[in-house]
Amino acid sequence: MTWYTKFDWLLFISWLGLSLIGLIAIYSATQGPMHQDTFIAGNFSRQVLHLVLGLIIIVIMLFISPRAYVQLALPGYLLCLFIALLTVFFGVEVGGERNWLNIAGFRLQISEFMKLGTILAIAAYLSNFRNATTSNFQTITVILVLILAPVGLITLHGDTGTSLVYIALIPFILFWVGLSYGYSLLLTVPALIAYFTIINIYVAAAISLLLVFAVFMLEKKPALTIGSVVVCILVVLGVQFMLTEVLQPHQRARVESFHDPSVDPHGAGWNVIQAKTAISSGGIHGKGFLQGTQTQLRFLPEQQTDFIFCVISEEFGLIGGGLTLFLFFLMISRLIAIAGSHKNSFAKVTIIGVASVFIIHIIVNLGMAMALLPVIGIPLPLISYGGSSFLSFSIMIGLCLNFDYYMRDFGLYS
Repeated sequence: MTWYTKFDWLLFISWLGLSLIGLIAIYSATQGPMHQDTFIAGNFSRQVLHLVLGLIIIVIMLFISPRAYVQLALPGYLLCLFIALLTVFFGVEVGGERNWLNIAGFRLQISEFMKLGTILAIAAYLSNFRNATTSNFQTITVILVLILAPVGLITLHGDTGTSLVYIALIPFILFWVGLSYGYSLLLTVPALIAYFTIINIYVAAAISLLLVFAVFMLEKKPALTIGSVVVCILVVLGVQFMLTEVLQPHQRARVESFHDPSVDPHGAGWNVIQAKTAISSGGIHGKGFLQGTQTQLRFLPEQQTDFIFCVISEEFGLIGGGLTLFLFFLMISRLIAIAGSHKNSFAKVTIIGVASVFIIHIIVNLGMAMALLPVIGIPLPLISYGGSSFLSFSIMIGLCLNFDYYMRDFGLYS
């Protein structure tokens, strides 16, 4: 079988297509008349360099034996933790977050690369121990420790948003490796109930009842059902207490502004208002390249990073936004298909972990752009500007391409 028939062209084309869409959007967001002589004007040329570097890395990764990635999984994870610890003390602080570490003139955001390091460490653990199943308490404990260790260090960086991505990995990973539907649903209950409590406490109560009923129907365990009731009540009361007794008025307004921008129209609500305006004004065909008023007049905040999907929707409309979502769908479906057909447990868990990270980022970023979720600074994979983010996602895709390419002779533990 020749190399080009073994290579997953659909996964690669989806990576390349999303990367090029990102370049076009970043150009529009940084090169218009109002952007000249600003600090973001050089971001486009830097992103071109990131794309070229990402392509080179993917090609190089295809020539590396998959056995090497297995052997480097744990050392790579420990190295990421060490760099994250160094960042706590020696990192560069930007916007109140100490996320970046200057290394040889390159500003590294280790929290982006540590996502893959964490996934590889989990995959290595699960593939090395035959009794490592989700019915084993030790297995769940080890997975939680492997995920929560980076969360602790990233929280010390001041990057709460990225910490939430790692926490969101827990139900995804545990579900993919065999945790039952009921227990997996229970893991998502706190986040779901907290979200709806912020919107409306009565809606939260109704959703709580539905979730408790779903857990009961899936597991048929009275103790688990009672536990889910307790969790729902504690979450509702806890969020209400935080909103009314702990947070200051301006802090509460920031939390609530994503669904009701009027509570802080000139502060946190401003981002939501401008994002919704940009998306809705694009229509079906969009206003045209470099013609988006919210983008070109710089009304849209963080338009080259957090709200870059708004740039795409404003200038290319439903067609541009739909194409972007289709490529994401193609990428995720290919990753799941590869994982489903792979017989090696290390590769399977790794690919599923990568797909989970993409899904979390896509949901959160689009939720921010469409005013469905609070703004927590999560980039849109391969599209938002950022070297560390783009390269880390490209490395993830390169690794999955490698595991798919060597699927037939991947029998590391056979």
